[in-house]
Amino acid sequence: MSAIRLAISMIAALLLLAAAAPSMAQTDPLQALVRALPKGGYGDREKVILELAATGDARVAKVLDALGRGDLYAVKDSAAVVTATGRGSTMDTADPLSGETLGKMDKGALDRIRVNNRLRRAIDSAVGQLTLMGGSPAMRLAAARSMLKTADPDSIEVLDKAIAAESDTAARIAMEEARAAAVLKSAAPLADKVAAVDTLVARGDREALALLTGARGDASAELLPAIGAGIATIEDRLAFWSAMQNVWYGLSLGSVLLLAAIGLAITFGVMGVINMAHGEIVMLGAYTTFAVQEVIRNSFPGLFDYSLAIALPLAFLVTGAAGIAIERGIIRWLYGRPLETLLATWGLSLILQQAVRTIFGPNNREVGNPSWMSGAFELWGLSITWNRLWIVVFALIVFAVLLAVLNRTPLGLQMRAVTQNRRMASSMGIRTPWVDALTFGLGSGIAGIAGVALSQIDNVSPNLGQSYIIDSFMVVVFGGVGNLWGTLVGALTLGVANKFLEPYAGAVLGKILILVFIILFIQRRPRGLFALKGRAVDA
Repeated sequence: MSAIRLAISMIAALLLLAAAAPSMAQTDPLQALVRALPKGGYGDREKVILELAATGDARVAKVLDALGRGDLYAVKDSAAVVTATGRGSTMDTADPLSGETLGKMDKGALDRIRVNNRLRRAIDSAVGQLTLMGGSPAMRLAAARSMLKTADPDSIEVLDKAIAAESDTAARIAMEEARAAAVLKSAAPLADKVAAVDTLVARGDREALALLTGARGDASAELLPAIGAGIATIEDRLAFWSAMQNVWYGLSLGSVLLLAAIGLAITFGVMGVINMAHGEIVMLGAYTTFAVQEVIRNSFPGLFDYSLAIALPLAFLVTGAAGIAIERGIIRWLYGRPLETLLATWGLSLILQQAVRTIFGPNNREVGNPSWMSGAFELWGLSITWNRLWIVVFALIVFAVLLAVLNRTPLGLQMRAVTQNRRMASSMGIRTPWVDALTFGLGSGIAGIAGVALSQIDNVSPNLGQSYIIDSFMVVVFGGVGNLWGTLVGALTLGVANKFLEPYAGAVLGKILILVFIILFIQRRPRGLFALKGRAVDA
């Protein structure tokens, strides 16, 4: 009997707790505010959001974040509010305050608590206030940036406290900028608003410009001159950095043109061979990179970040060997016959394109970026992608190495001797046929490693080389046939000029204007910027 009485007592206690649970939940003010979110219209919802933020409870940030994402729902058959995620007819639900999993619920039993743009701004401001005084410096920085967008005058007091307590420089500056944006919308004295304008001018980006432009409409006559001067200062600064960004884009494009043209500077500039298959040699280097990455993906995925380091020497060997084979099999029979050389190499380019289509297919192939070439960073107001930066560095390294080979090695000495006076070089014992083969192989090998670099910024397809062959010839002719320094200066000059023309003339018309400029320039200086000198050339 005692056991029966004990069981009855336990059941009664459980029933009492179950009956008391709703009333206990109702007595929790935070829970009551959360349950009030679905009630009323958007205006009522905004008041509840402000009340939630005023509690200062860290749990509120998760609730408001879910509300802003559209993951907060009201249960139709009760007053409960839950977070719900997932697709389909059932959704995974959880308690918005504690995060405790509540199980799956039918989607039809839930009503999403809707928000509009005004409520989203209120949510951002509230979440910013909640995270402004705690968490890591990165969290406080993000909160300050969020409050800058809302520019809520009611947040000035909170920001003042946060600024006084902040030890991280970046977060404190962001808080001061958020405070300045809020002051401009408040009824603060004129001196405070002028100081706020100065703070936003010091920021100097497009967001600051938008804030000052928006404040100009409601500004007093005394404040308008300060805002106007600030807007003019920011616009001048943005114009300067826009020009610098175009210079960077031009240098980036110039480095790509340098890589594509530097091999042609040897085969065309030094040997005088019009190689229309040069673009396809670049393409073979890109496909070598693709093949290396495919092997690594399938067999050695941990080595993916080293795939380019593995592909570079392989691409040089593959394309260098192809270049020697082309010179020995085709080019050597056509020296002194430029038209036949042009037609033969053009036909070879079609053969190589079709061979690649047969082996790899006609579609673009994916060549991934290693982790150290992914992403971007800001430098002095410039947006710089890692892959472009590394290509600029790589192009300069290739240029320096090739310059050292031509000036500091026996092969380079023999190449220069054959270039300046082939008969004299042959009479001195230089095997000119092998120098021709090795020279063509060197130019083709450099074109191959250019293809490795281009695979990181362009589509790898059978038509890859066609995009660069004309530009490569323009760079070599403009810089001076056979002169590496001319190739460097010509590539960078044409790259920068092209990027400055594009915003005004468009990409296609910009290239046409560049071509017209080169034609006019060659009329005045037929040998280009830096002409070779020697007995054969001068003769």
